[in-house]
Amino acid sequence: MSNIAEGFDRGRRTEFHQFLSIAKGSAAEVRSLIHYASDAGMLTVEQYEELLARSREVAKVIAGLRRSVEPRRPPQKPLSPKSQDL
Repeated sequence: MSNIAEGFDRGRRTEFHQFLSIAKGSAAEVRSLIHYASDAGMLTVEQYEELLARSREVAKVIAGLRRSVEPRRPPQKPLSPKSQDL
């Protein structure tokens, strides 16, 4: 949540996209910690499944938001006739 807020407040699409990428990576870290906690016996099977499902859903939402603010690239120039012969 903090990465998303920081990226949004910077006011530039490219930076927001970058911070959303960081947030998505953080969601993956959370999933790894859920696996660790389960392996260590700290979670019931039900807790493990619920937390894993929620973390996957959050990652999907972040991925969708990332796609919606993906930096726009300027259209590429067509190749000149000489460069097409290469």
